[in-house]
Amino acid sequence: MDNGGIEEKMKTALIQMKVGAEKEANLRKAERLVRQAGQNGARIVVLPEMFCCPYDNSCFPIYAESKGGRIYTALAEMAKGAGVILVAGSFPERDGDKLYNTSFVFDADGKEIARHRKAHLFDIDVEGGQHFRESEVFTPGDRVTVFSAEGHTFGLAICFDIRFAELFRCMSLAGAEAIFVPAAFNMTTGPLHWELSFRMRAVDNQLFVLGCAPARDESAPYVSYAHSLICSPWGTVLEQAGTEETILYGEIDFEENRRVRSQLPILSARRPELYGMNG
Repeated sequence: MDNGGIEEKMKTALIQMKVGAEKEANLRKAERLVRQAGQNGARIVVLPEMFCCPYDNSCFPIYAESKGGRIYTALAEMAKGAGVILVAGSFPERDGDKLYNTSFVFDADGKEIARHRKAHLFDIDVEGGQHFRESEVFTPGDRVTVFSAEGHTFGLAICFDIRFAELFRCMSLAGAEAIFVPAAFNMTTGPLHWELSFRMRAVDNQLFVLGCAPARDESAPYVSYAHSLICSPWGTVLEQAGTEETILYGEIDFEENRRVRSQLPILSARRPELYGMNG
């Protein structure tokens, strides 16, 4: 198929890194791993949620920075230095008197091409399990985020966002061919819902869904389930990491979206007039 020179396959790398208490050490590690991924041929590199600070409400205000600060600048330089599209995990973004859990995307020249502020904050209280309230610190974002790069359209969400099918359907209807999700499921919800959630969103929308988590650190105040993964539009887990620090490589095959959609008419057979939706 002639697509005007647009690549139909794109090598992707998910950086499943351990996150420590020192911001600069986390930035140096991220830079090293992003550069390694680029040297190994990855075109898109993804960092995990809160890659530069502990996932803890007490830490978020301390580590928070405004757009254009040290973290933002370091991420832009990482993308440019490695020559990759960088889905830059997330960090606590300060904007006036508000804090957001924010993911930026930079192109291979280090230019910002997208920003997603986590829309659904992680407020849970599981009996006998995890208790956490992001809303005590963060303000929710108010945008559905899609962006274009190298002739393709991508979606972007953060962790708990994946629980909300409507958000992913909006990205799909906006043309997303793959959706990136920096995330940090925990040891209560991870074993039950991590893989299930990604496979559901991939099947629902007949596209690739990729989740990048921190490596597991049993001594951390919040223990990541890890298991970064790449799901195909057929709902198959193509690649999945364990719990260790690693770079998970895989390939997005955009033609696979079209093949699956031609075989199983989920999107084309929709009847939005029945759903109380406009699109």
